[in-house]
Amino acid sequence: MKTVDLSWQYRFQVASRVVAAALGGYAFASAMTVLLALVWPLPRAQAVLASTMLGFVWYLLAVMWVFSTRSATRAWIGMLVSTAIVAVLCWWLLPAGGAA
Repeated sequence: MKTVDLSWQYRFQVASRVVAAALGGYAFASAMTVLLALVWPLPRAQAVLASTMLGFVWYLLAVMWVFSTRSATRAWIGMLVSTAIVAVLCWWLLPAGGAA
């Protein structure tokens, strides 16, 4: 049986990607769900329901993207930047700019 010696750096990069995929993917999917619910030209309840169902697709795409990038750092930067852009768009589209 062949054994493979994995370095702690490799293990850390894999763990970092798992965390980026789980947390960053969830944040990105949530932000995209809110954005789609805001811009979808449907009645509010239907827009929320449809965008929530598409949220699973966004989450899957984010996870796939995180594990297809060259490095864990690039995955984290991509998740943070894309989530921040979508969050700013959501804040901008909310009535009164998000002020309650």
